[in-house]
Amino acid sequence: MDNKKILLSGIKPTGRPHIGNYFGALKQWVTFQEEYNSFIFIPDYHALTTVQDGSLMRSFSLDLAIDLLAIGLDPNKVTLFKQSDVPEVTELTWIFNCLTTMPYLMRAHAFKDAEAKNKDINVGIFDYPILMAADILMQDANLVPVGQDQKQHVEYARDIAEKFNRIFGETFTLPESYILDTVAVVPGIDGQKMSKSYNNHIPLFAKDDEIKSLVAKIVTDSKTPNEAKDPESDNIFALHKLFSSTEELQTIESRYKNGEIGYKESKDILTQNMINFITPMRQKREEIAKNPDYVKDILKTGGQKARARAMEKMQLVKEKTGLQF
Repeated sequence: MDNKKILLSGIKPTGRPHIGNYFGALKQWVTFQEEYNSFIFIPDYHALTTVQDGSLMRSFSLDLAIDLLAIGLDPNKVTLFKQSDVPEVTELTWIFNCLTTMPYLMRAHAFKDAEAKNKDINVGIFDYPILMAADILMQDANLVPVGQDQKQHVEYARDIAEKFNRIFGETFTLPESYILDTVAVVPGIDGQKMSKSYNNHIPLFAKDDEIKSLVAKIVTDSKTPNEAKDPESDNIFALHKLFSSTEELQTIESRYKNGEIGYKESKDILTQNMINFITPMRQKREEIAKNPDYVKDILKTGGQKARARAMEKMQLVKEKTGLQF
């Protein structure tokens, strides 16, 4: 395992994951656990920018850990941990803060978006990319699977690593981002990027009735069943690509182009495929949730491993920066 390259990624505990999260990132984590030395973490420090209720944070974090185990992450192959169990990342964040200029941080997409919407921006939101850089660089990650909209964070981590290495000497590995182009952006039921903040998402562990209800709400144009349709501009078809077999997808595509299928039938097919896909994971999740102490033990063990690496890295950083004799 020590000879494998290091992969690091995480998902914030701000609510339950949806199918966009799964196909955009989580699925790759499961695939990569065979090939990489994977560190998958729950960024609860990051979540504090918006989740400011202690009991809710605990609930979100535990639920998310259960979700990650239910999709197939194996604690014997993956180091699964909470960000707050590695407090050294906040120490490294301060050191990186001292190397980073305000104008550089003001270019961050999340900050610019919040500013454009006249949101009340806390320092945590502004400093978000630096903490993320500390997460990535602390574990010497080689690969960071991210969604297209998160690519900038990996670029920030690379820039900060290069600057630190230039000033203090070679210390940090330069990470690479990994984006699966075919599902870089998963559309929600309104056609926008699927997101909890847009309330247009389909939960990853949704029950059958919920799946049926949400799929029925997917926005379409007004073409009749007998009219030819462009599959590439259709929100239902975009989701068929994720849940249909290659053969079935080709059949649906042909029927779209030849005016042989209506949107209701297309939604019915999608609904059944989603139910078939989600049901086994949902059942597995229900079993894991019966033993929360087992999940907490996994997080504790993962945190100890991740922190041991972080403490070793911080020793080197402190020597390089003169913070330690």
